[in-house]
Amino acid sequence: MTDRTVLAISGDDRVQFLQGLVTNDVIKANDDIIYTALLTPRGKFIADFFVIGEPDRLLVDVAASHAQMLGQRLMMYRLRAAVTIEQTELVVSRGTGQPPDGAFADPRHPAMGWRAYGEKDLSDTTDWNALRVANLIPKTGLELTEDTYVLEAGFEALNGVDFKKGCFVGQEIVARMKHKTTLKKGIAQVSIFGDAAPGDAITADGKPAGTLHSVAGDKGLAYLRFDRAEGTMQAGQATLTRLK
Repeated sequence: MTDRTVLAISGDDRVQFLQGLVTNDVIKANDDIIYTALLTPRGKFIADFFVIGEPDRLLVDVAASHAQMLGQRLMMYRLRAAVTIEQTELVVSRGTGQPPDGAFADPRHPAMGWRAYGEKDLSDTTDWNALRVANLIPKTGLELTEDTYVLEAGFEALNGVDFKKGCFVGQEIVARMKHKTTLKKGIAQVSIFGDAAPGDAITADGKPAGTLHSVAGDKGLAYLRFDRAEGTMQAGQATLTRLK
């Protein structure tokens, strides 16, 4: 998987350091894997990634497009913490068949198979785009952008946020959205009848209703205004319907 980079966080303060920054409970990554994100203080998305706890370090499996930026952000927060952050040469593999030794089940959804880390790529030929769309899994750079609030992207259902772990960057905004509001916008699965492409604007009765992102066959993932997504919508030359 050339689109992934693995960083390593080492040092005595590594767990405490990351625990105070990210949306999920890093302690759960001890000899295991978690899915999490780093947010801005205003609760907006910076990067999503997996954390794997090894005996003497934490591995961070992140999109290659966001690896350098994530590393810089973590260094900015390091201050006097006893941690070092460096890029590794580990290769990320994933698949949906028989997992190799040492693989981890993808924590986001059972259908997303396994992930493994080593010297060789052991990935299979799964159609990951179709699998993501079928199971409402957002992707960095598509559904997950700098304007994204992670609860609107389904992070709670993806086991990506822990409201009992304590403080993290952006927590106040995330908690407010969780407990004090009903989400009016978010990522949803849609059926597509006709021709539409990622990035097409979605309208309903001539009014803006959202944006189409990932497309796989006759289904897609779209960011929608839910109050305008109750009936049929239009994008490109296609008719869209929200799938609930």
